[in-house]
Amino acid sequence: MTAQFVAKVIAFVLYLGFMIFIGLRSASKNNSSADFFLGGRKVGPWVTALSAEASDSSAWLLMGLPGLCYLGGVQESIWTAVGLIAGTYLSWLFIAKPLRKCSITFGDSITIPEFLSNRFNDKTHLLSIVSVIFIVLFFTIYTASGFVACAKLFNSVFGLDYGKGLAIGLVVILCYTITGGYTAVCTTDFVQGTLIFIAFVVSTVIAVAAIGGANTAEVFTNFKEATGTELQAFNGMGVVSALAWGLGYFGMPHIIVRFMGIRSNSEIKKARRIGISWMIVSYIGAILIGTLGTVYLKKYGITLSAGAAETVFSATMQNMYPAFIAGIFLCAILAASMSTADSQLLAASSAVSQDIFKGLIKKDASEKEVLNVSRFVVFLIALIALLLSLNPESSIFDLVSFAWSGFGGTFGPLVLLALYWKRTTAPGAVAGLVCGGIVDVAWHYIPSSVAPIFGLYEIVPAFLACFIVTIVVSLLTKQDEEIAAKFDAYKNMAD
Repeated sequence: MTAQFVAKVIAFVLYLGFMIFIGLRSASKNNSSADFFLGGRKVGPWVTALSAEASDSSAWLLMGLPGLCYLGGVQESIWTAVGLIAGTYLSWLFIAKPLRKCSITFGDSITIPEFLSNRFNDKTHLLSIVSVIFIVLFFTIYTASGFVACAKLFNSVFGLDYGKGLAIGLVVILCYTITGGYTAVCTTDFVQGTLIFIAFVVSTVIAVAAIGGANTAEVFTNFKEATGTELQAFNGMGVVSALAWGLGYFGMPHIIVRFMGIRSNSEIKKARRIGISWMIVSYIGAILIGTLGTVYLKKYGITLSAGAAETVFSATMQNMYPAFIAGIFLCAILAASMSTADSQLLAASSAVSQDIFKGLIKKDASEKEVLNVSRFVVFLIALIALLLSLNPESSIFDLVSFAWSGFGGTFGPLVLLALYWKRTTAPGAVAGLVCGGIVDVAWHYIPSSVAPIFGLYEIVPAFLACFIVTIVVSLLTKQDEEIAAKFDAYKNMAD
């Protein structure tokens, strides 16, 4: 066992121990389900912003996106980043404040399914049931991508067996999510978001200096020589598909719930500026590490195989820094995996415990019972996600892409209509949600060889289908006058 190996182990143990400590420390603050699921709506702008963006970015920002660049998909990465940054800004601008106000007006809702059910006065509970089904389905897939990232990281850094890496990631994420709830998740996300930001800024500067300056043309000229890979061509449909990633922000339960938990409406503008600044720097850093890293690693005689392309960030860190510092920055990958997985597990568990258990099965359930059910659901979903991530060949980017389109194409249109169109009805919302989900899954599995149009990212047809069907069915069904009056009250609520 070398000194370098020991130094990296110490860095990881310190980081993991700190995350678990935060979870245990936050446990004492959970006196109710509102505290566990939404932090009592007392979270400040800095923590809210970095938590939202760290939860959003996940391990694909440090592994999936750089890996795509390494394989020649630089243009796709750039357009995807542009779409995501634009989507983030628009969601902060058009969703954050209205959602916080509207969720308070309609029953002081603390989960997205509960908000939609209250907003549309769904007495049949169909909307809650369908919402929870889609949330559990897509979050399980999304969480699996985080576990895959943890396993690949431990394998790349320590040579650990893939299965052992999965087990370590599972245990740590469960420890602080089950004990600490929303407060722990947001606090750890803040720490993780800060670490990711620093890692990208410092590493990019060093990589540029190491390869002879910021001569971008020279870097791309040497790209093929460094990786043996051509820069992939990118057509019009590819650009549309990449930009369409931005639509996902309108319907991500684990991200938009952060808007509901912020301390006050007046702090949303500050949080938006913090979040967008983080996004711009981090995405530029991810793309640059994926491209500059190829040339940087070539200087050390390292060329990654296609199967190992998603480890380009970790490989660069290990060759760029002393072992302990590399270990700290490599924790950024672990941070990205955990910050998303914990948020997704919490959002999924809150949907099941709050909207199904208390909403349908046992309406007089105590706060303690709801919390216990939530913790059990966190554990159960994590185990299912673990089973989905057992294949070492799993692609982080592909798993995230599918889950992202699932949420964006189902919940995105409903959230927008819930906040901006009074005429939306419960039957319209249910029909739109079901239609969007079916289109998304079907489109995902139909190969582009059937027809070129199926090469379009599935979030686009799913989003349009949900939006159009919701409007058409709403116009064909009767509007709830009581809900219409509450909608007017929400629109007139002071900022």
